[in-house]
Amino acid sequence: MANKKLSLITQGPYVLLDNGLVRLTILKPQGYLTGIKYGGLDNLLDLKSSESSRGYWDINWSLPGGQDRYQLYILKSGVSGFYCYAIYERPAGCPAFDLLRQGWFHYMAISDEKQRIMPMPEDLLPDGGVHGWISSDPIVGFWIIFPSHEFRNGGPTKQNLTAHTGPDCLAMFHGTHYIGDDILAHFQEGEAWRKTFGPFFVYLNSTTNVSNAYNLWKDAKKQRLLEEAAWPYEFVSSTYYLTAKDRGSATGRLFVQDRFISGSPIPAKHAHVGLSAARTAGAGKQKARIINSGCKQIQMETLPSRMLSPVYGLHGWVPGFIGDYLDNALVTISAAVGDYVPDANPAFVNKLFIKSPEKFRQYGLWDRYTDMHPESDQTFTIGMSDPKTEWFFAHVDRRWADNKYVPSTWTIKFNLDSVNSGNYKMRLAIASATRSDLKVYMNGMDVEHMVFQVMNLGTDNTVCRHGIHGLYQLFSIDVSSSLLVTGDNSMFLAQARGGDALCGILYDYVRLEAPAPPGNLRSEEAFDLDAKLI
Repeated sequence: MANKKLSLITQGPYVLLDNGLVRLTILKPQGYLTGIKYGGLDNLLDLKSSESSRGYWDINWSLPGGQDRYQLYILKSGVSGFYCYAIYERPAGCPAFDLLRQGWFHYMAISDEKQRIMPMPEDLLPDGGVHGWISSDPIVGFWIIFPSHEFRNGGPTKQNLTAHTGPDCLAMFHGTHYIGDDILAHFQEGEAWRKTFGPFFVYLNSTTNVSNAYNLWKDAKKQRLLEEAAWPYEFVSSTYYLTAKDRGSATGRLFVQDRFISGSPIPAKHAHVGLSAARTAGAGKQKARIINSGCKQIQMETLPSRMLSPVYGLHGWVPGFIGDYLDNALVTISAAVGDYVPDANPAFVNKLFIKSPEKFRQYGLWDRYTDMHPESDQTFTIGMSDPKTEWFFAHVDRRWADNKYVPSTWTIKFNLDSVNSGNYKMRLAIASATRSDLKVYMNGMDVEHMVFQVMNLGTDNTVCRHGIHGLYQLFSIDVSSSLLVTGDNSMFLAQARGGDALCGILYDYVRLEAPAPPGNLRSEEAFDLDAKLI
């Protein structure tokens, strides 16, 4: 069937875009999307909601004003859906302020990618590139597709909200969920800034056969692949959006040097690499003010990354390896595979995740720590304990008999055949933290034996949002050899803040490196802590 001509009609305060398959109704001048006609339905959006609450863009600045926003909709001939993007600009001369959240684009539909009729409020799921809903009568699929994640802040591991009860369908560009205030973009007085978010694609499909309803999801996944293959889009005409001909690339080889594992450089397979305007360590996982650059997972040693600015910081990390290494690493407490995620309390079981690899999505797992350790806190012994059954996935408060939450202390026991003089180096990597006071002690829990403390650590809210990682943080800590002894040693990780059921720390990696004896580069001794790893 030949494609119908596109039409644009103005009716009072409304603009109607129509390609014969989809008709959009947009309210001027706010840019609210008030109607989507498709599949025999006059409007897929919720008529009970006000026109300003059906399909809209939302931004939160710390001060009123001080920004311009341009919302753009693209309807192509013969396409069952439409594209959306926005340009946010802060002109020079504006007062200082912070950017909190951007891009909550709300649409309505009936079932999400996890395939249940109506999700519960805890179903805040990581975005895999396509998500949406399926209605029951008529059978219409409503999908949000991200052809690329390069314009979304937070790095490649950032979890974003996808769907709310309502039902709402969300396209998140920038938000503090699972990362906290570290993602805030801070602007100085008079500083100019501009960024293009999108386009993303709203895809619509339908069927008249109820037995084919699930095929709408399969079709949406195929459409996602087509959109990814077409990125960057050539049909976007804005001067603030760069097409393929405007983009360059950076290539190279990345190796890991860890002499404890190998005397030779190790190819960085499965590495995450990317370019960011931020020039500080760890910023690649935040990208609060990045200018449209990509960060992708690679399988080979060639590292492609779109380069849109003359000056970038190259960011990268390799799963299974900690960030910074000492050349003279000797004694190691290192990460391995997996930790213990308990079964849910039978009263709170979410059947959606009973056989799912995302077991951590179950509700109320923070209280299961006390159920697993009713009398005393967790103790993990190097060489004897199994992390898959004996390393609880989150360091949380203990629930006391009167339902009060009290601080908890985890113990790591390890044995040293000898102690080298000098400073040992402890590498403590945090996968996520929320409102935690962390104190680390070596062979005694008093001021003289405390080697590290950090107060009010993290605002990720990962525990209460049923996640497994938030903002990654790495601490390198000096430990005097005078605190260690030949034979049995104990390291204490104290969650020192009480009274909070949802505070918690998810440890990614714990490693203790010994100084080399004179003339030696490495030791024959090694000790592995098969601890938590995301």
